[in-house]
Amino acid sequence: MLALRPFCECCATPLPGDSRDALICSFECTFCRDCSEQTLKGRCPNCGGELVARPARVGDALSRNPASTERIVKAQGCTQH
Repeated sequence: MLALRPFCECCATPLPGDSRDALICSFECTFCRDCSEQTLKGRCPNCGGELVARPARVGDALSRNPASTERIVKAQGCTQH
């Protein structure tokens, strides 16, 4: 099951479990749409993998399986690829 990390790793924008603006790589690194498109150009700065839309978890599924509370944010932010 996806961890649904709650924040963009670059800018700390909140990304709740039902967010349509969260993008992830195959390792579940998580970024907001703005950082992914403007700064990262669709590539994960950690592994170089493709960033794709994270599936949203909604309704009962989200209440039974809430998003992670673990905050992973790069202190230095992200650099452009």
